[in-house]
Amino acid sequence: MQPSADVPGTTDTARPLRRDAERNRQRILQAAAEVFTTRGFGATLDDIARHAGVGIGTVYRRFPNKDALVEALFVERIEGIVAAAERACDDPDPWAGLVSFLEHVTAAMAGDLGLRQLLMFATYGRVRAAYARERLRPIVTRLVRRAQQQGLLRADVRPTDLPFISFMLATAAEYAGEARPEIWRRYLGLITDGLRPARDGTSPLPVPALSPHEMEATIQASAGTRRPAPPRAPARGR
Repeated sequence: MQPSADVPGTTDTARPLRRDAERNRQRILQAAAEVFTTRGFGATLDDIARHAGVGIGTVYRRFPNKDALVEALFVERIEGIVAAAERACDDPDPWAGLVSFLEHVTAAMAGDLGLRQLLMFATYGRVRAAYARERLRPIVTRLVRRAQQQGLLRADVRPTDLPFISFMLATAAEYAGEARPEIWRRYLGLITDGLRPARDGTSPLPVPALSPHEMEATIQASAGTRRPAPPRAPARGR
């Protein structure tokens, strides 16, 4: 039996379909970035499908649940934070490296509600967020230790203080975002002055820093108490 003349054509049309699938995947990721950045993880896959202009079935074919979408979307952002920490460690000035890392992490979280929720509350993407913390822990420890060895950082600062400071500053950015989105930079300046070595008139810190175990427990506990952002009301028709 002779092969059908339609067979070559069928083979050729498979490639455009694959290209269409990849275009849809990129549209979904772009829509998720925009929706999560402004609304956080309270947004649903239906919200993202509408924003992307595709059917919900198309979203589920690419990403079976929100965790899978978060994983795909934020891997590059988290790797960027790890890379910033490594660059900070390579800075010949230990103090400048430490401050630049705090600034980079806070700026990233202040401008991205989804990333902020991912790192601070671990409600979604827990495996990726935990992996990021495990990767960052030794690098941040090195940042702290080398600044202390040079007498540039007060001796009672601990590595867990740095992410906690970033979380506080990112919360300030969220709180004052409508009026002054860059206000966190003011408080970064105040806090970094307080990180300088103790001198006359400097008070000792009244309680110890969180241990790594306590830090992890704090983030995990917050996942159960953090309420997602409420969904926006649908646009009213004219």
